Amino acid sequence: MNIKDIKFNSDGLIPCITQDANTSRVLMLAHMNKESLELTIKTGQAHYWSRSRKELWQKGATSGNTQRVVSIKLDCDGDAVLLTVLQSGPACHTGSETCFFNGIKEFGEVADLAVLQDCAVAIKQRKKNPVEGSYTNYLLAKGANKVCKKIGEEASEVIIAALNKDKKELAAESADLIYHLLVLLELNKLELSDVLQVLAERRKKERQREYPNE
Repeated sequence: MNIKDIKFNSDGLIPCITQDANTSRVLMLAHMNKESLELTIKTGQAHYWSRSRKELWQKGATSGNTQRVVSIKLDCDGDAVLLTVLQSGPACHTGSETCFFNGIKEFGEVADLAVLQDCAVAIKQRKKNPVEGSYTNYLLAKGANKVCKKIGEEASEVIIAALNKDKKELAAESADLIYHLLVLLELNKLELSDVLQVLAERRKKERQREYPNE
């Protein structure tokens, strides 16, 4: 669909849903006009139209919480935009990772990839704002040697659980392993998105190797 075919409303605006490319979490809802959409396409950085200030704004221009655009899509009617982005820092002006944090009703919790991001953010917040008695702060204070030792221990426990075919234990030990890995990433100033990006790039390539018969 060409940009000229987009159905802007009577105010020249179109709603834009912004989604995290790594976690699929909905980050925010904003509005675009033709100029902000064209700027987004041209620069690869998310630009919106502020209805309250009546002006264009680039996400993160002042806060540093930028959004690098991965894709731009339209819905079937051409009257709504979906941006998938690589978010740097929190998306919401409140400091929350997403603007959608005010719950109304939960009909059952579904764990998804966003849980990993939540854990990574919690570890980062513990680093910035230590809490007495926090295990995360204990690990961060001890440093990489301690965390790497724990990763080795947890990896061994994952193997044992798998060989014992204990699904419940395997899930629990895998969670422990992932948690300690996230702490190690934080110690090395790596984002979870850096790891997910490597996985995404590998998926694009057809990887064929010769494996020994063992």
